[in-house]
Amino acid sequence: MFRKMRRINQQLSNGECTEILKNEKRGILSLIGDDGYPYGLPIDYIYCEENGTICFHGSKAGHKIDAVKRCDKVSFCVCGSGYKNAGEWYLRFKSVIVFGRIRIVDNREKTLDICRRLMLKFNDDTEYAENEIKKHSDNVLCLELVPEHITGKSIKEK
Repeated sequence: MFRKMRRINQQLSNGECTEILKNEKRGILSLIGDDGYPYGLPIDYIYCEENGTICFHGSKAGHKIDAVKRCDKVSFCVCGSGYKNAGEWYLRFKSVIVFGRIRIVDNREKTLDICRRLMLKFNDDTEYAENEIKKHSDNVLCLELVPEHITGKSIKEK
C-alpha cells in the first residue's frame, strides 16, 4: 500500500526515526483541506513512546479540525535542523515522514496529559504549565496520529 523508498541507501533505521520524532519540536501536518486542496500546517507535537502515537493540540474549531472530521488520513513530516561537515558547503539533514490516521481525543484526562507533556517539552516550569492548563484546558482539543507507515531519510543537499 505504501511505496518503498526509492533511494534505499539513504533510509534511516526505525530507531533513528524514533529518535528524530522524540527530539524535534515541530513538523508539518498535512491534511485534505477545503475542496480537496492539501492543507499543511507547522505544528508542535509530542511523540508518545509508550504507544508510538504522535499527539497535537489546538482549538476546538477551524480549518484543521474540519479537515480531520472530513478525512482521517494524514501525513506528518519532521525535519532536523541539519549540519555541515568541515569543508562542505552543503547541508546534511535527516527527515521522517509518517502516514497514518488521526483522531480527536475525547478523553479529558488524556487531553490534559497531552497538554502537560507538550508544555513541558518546551518549558520545564511545571507551575507555569499547570496554570496555563487550568486557564485554557476548556478550549483545547487534542489530536492523536496513529502511524501506519514511517520512513526516514538522510539527505545531502548537493
